[in-house]
Amino acid sequence: MYIFVIITFDKWLNVSPLMEKEQAKIIGVARHRLASDGDGVTTLVAFHGCLLRCRYCLNPQSLGDGARFRDYTAESLFDEVRIDELYFLATGGGVTFGGGEPCLRPGFIRRFRELCGDGWQINLETSLNVPANNIESLLPVVNTLIIDIKDLNPGIYSNYTGQDNSQVLSNLRLIADSGRQNDCIVRIPLIPEFNTDADRDASQATLEKLGFTRFDLFTYQIRKH
Repeated sequence: MYIFVIITFDKWLNVSPLMEKEQAKIIGVARHRLASDGDGVTTLVAFHGCLLRCRYCLNPQSLGDGARFRDYTAESLFDEVRIDELYFLATGGGVTFGGGEPCLRPGFIRRFRELCGDGWQINLETSLNVPANNIESLLPVVNTLIIDIKDLNPGIYSNYTGQDNSQVLSNLRLIADSGRQNDCIVRIPLIPEFNTDADRDASQATLEKLGFTRFDLFTYQIRKH
C-alpha cells in the first residue's frame, strides 16, 4: 500500500492561492478628458493618499480618511475604463493616473499595463516625492510623466509642502540618467506668497541642465476665504 503526500509549491512558499489581489483606494474616475492630462482622449484616475501637505492642495479629498471611497483592483479598474478603448486607440490617448500620488502604487500600475497592453498611453501626474525604486519600477511601463515640482528651492518647497525635496531631486536625476527627459512635462508654478518669477526661472534653469525641455508654466489661482 502506497501513501502519496502532495506538497504544493504554494504551501512551500507560504503563498495562498486565495491571496487577495492588490487593491487601491480611488477617489474618482473622470472620462473623456482632452488636452489636460496627456495626448488624445484620456480617463483620469485619481488615487487616495499623498505624502505632501501642500498649503493649496488641489485634491484635499485624497488626504485623510478614505473610507468613503471605493477600493479597486487593477482588474476591476480595467473592466470599468475599457469602455473607452476605441477613443484611446483612435486618438492616441489612454489613462492618466493622478491623485494623490500615483507613484505610491507601482505594483497596481504595472499590473494595469499588463491588462491594457501597449495600445493605450499611460501617464502619471506625480510630485516624484517617492522612493527611487518606485520610479525605476514605473519607467518601463509609463509613456509620459507630468511632474509637479512645486519649486526646486529646498526652503520654498519645504515651506509649501511640509516635506523635504531631496528625493524629488534624486528622482529627476534618475530620469535624466535613463534618457527619458523628453517623455516628461514639468509643471513649474508661480505660487503667490511662496515663490517669485526669479525662483521659477532658477528651477527651470536647473531642469534644463538635466536635459528637460518640456515645461508647463502657470500661476496658482488662490481663493481667499
